[in-house]
Parts: sequence; C-alpha cells; structure tokens
Amino acid sequence: MSVEIAVSARKLRRTFGAFVAVNDVDLEVPRGSIYGFLGPNGAGKTTTMRILCGLLAASSGEATVDGIDVVKDPEAVKSRIGYMSQKFALYNDLTVDENIRFYGDVYLVPRKKLGARREFALEMSGLKGREKSITGTLPVGIKQRLALGCAVLHEPRVLFLDEPTAGVDPLSRRQFWRLIHAMRQDGVTIFVTTHYMDEAENCGMVAFLRAGTLVGLGPPRQLRHDGDRGDMVRLVGVERATLLGDPRVRSATPMGAAWHVKLTDPAHADALGVDLGVAVERIAPTLEDVFLDACELAAQTGDAS
Repeated sequence: MSVEIAVSARKLRRTFGAFVAVNDVDLEVPRGSIYGFLGPNGAGKTTTMRILCGLLAASSGEATVDGIDVVKDPEAVKSRIGYMSQKFALYNDLTVDENIRFYGDVYLVPRKKLGARREFALEMSGLKGREKSITGTLPVGIKQRLALGCAVLHEPRVLFLDEPTAGVDPLSRRQFWRLIHAMRQDGVTIFVTTHYMDEAENCGMVAFLRAGTLVGLGPPRQLRHDGDRGDMVRLVGVERATLLGDPRVRSATPMGAAWHVKLTDPAHADALGVDLGVAVERIAPTLEDVFLDACELAAQTGDAS
C-alpha cells in the first residue's frame, strides 16, 4: 500500500549571495504524520520552512505541499496550510477574541463557520470565559496555544510549526504536544522544528540539518538503534581536555555531571577506563547523542573536504 505524501522537496536550495542557507535538501512527509526538523541555530530550518510555506522563493529545486507546486504557485499554498512562526505571531494589544476574529478574516473563514471555529480556538487555549483578556497579559504557554488555535481556524490539512514551544515551561509544552497529537489523529500533517530532544521523540520521522544540509533522517527509534554499536560509554570524573586528547575518543558530550563518550572502536572501552582510573558504563545512545554525533561527523567531513 503506497503512502500519500503531503510535503516533498527535491534538491531544494536557497542562497543569499555566496551563502548557501539550504543545500539541496530532499524530504518526504507522509500525510497525517508528525515530521521533526532538528538542527542548531543557523542550520537552515526556518529558511526551509518558509520556502515550503510559500513565504520565500527557492533558488532552485522542487517542492510540493498538499499537491501544490510551491515553486510555481506559492500563493496557492498559503490557503492550504497553517503556520506558526518562530516568534509570537499574535497581536499583544488586541483581546483574545479580537485576535481570533482577525485571523478568521485573514484565513477567509466563512462567517457561518467562524463561530464554531472560535469556540474551538478558545477551548484549545483554555481561554473560555476570558475572551476579553488582553493577549499580551497571558502566560507564554497559553499564548502559544492560542496562536495554534488561530493557525488552524481554517482547518488546514498541513500545519507548519517553527519552534512553537521555545521558552515555554515543561507543563505547557506537554499540553501543547497533546494538542498536536490530537490534530494528527484527525489527519493533519504536522511539520515542526524544535530544539528539544524529548519533543523529537514524539515525531514519526526526524531529519537532522546542519549548515543547510541533511545529515541524518529516520524514525527516532531507528536512529537510536543504528547508532547503538557498543561504542558509547558514560564516564564520570574526567576532564574534557583529557578525553578529547585521547585518540580512542571520537567525541565527548557533557550530560549533567557525566560525559557521554563516543569511541573510535568499542574494544577500547575497558582499556580507556583503566588508563583514566574511572568506571566505564556502556550505554545505548540517546537521540541527542545521535544528533550531536551526526552534526560532528558532518563537520569533520566538511572540514576534511
């Protein structure tokens, strides 16, 4: 049975003068899935998303969203999608109700449907009874849920979320992701960028982006499994300089009071512990370990070339 693709890109590229922000990115997002886009600041995540939303022209390549050719007809895409930008998108000096009605007009929601969609947005944000509250006075987590409600007033089939929970407390982040999962169950395709690895675990597929180039792709569980070759160990009580100066150490990442160390060869684990005088705990890599390792390997390959 074939999988319907809601969002796709082929050799998608965007340059700003000599700077390559998006470097021949290929991706396919199955309909009704949650697709996570991860990468450090400046990796090209937002630029890629803005191209897919029809907000920024691609320098070259192909892209389709919900069957619409983004490169040829970017305006047609905008009516098919919901979009939450990286920065808070609502108007702080308007009331909750005024923001909802404004975005209802922006998205051309029919008047006969706006009442029901308004109720949906209020329920989603937990603001029922607070319609007259000034938006700027609300807690960040509630404002983000309201922004999400406004972004889906027109019932889009594809939703783009650019770091929607940045700066949001853990409880509000969990509530926000419950809303995302509920929309996915209703058939909405969700493309989300995030810096939180626990959020990435919620995605059916994640893509790692570094310097505009995809350096990793797959379901979170598969990526962790592929990275589990016995060469990841946990060490406590060792200085960073000591680790990075050892030829048996490929990379070392601080994790609280410990180090997650990637070895050049799993066979080096016991000898390394003896030489350093510390206990060696063999561990399975976390998604964060896999992500950092993919970025570091890409950096080394790029430097070598």
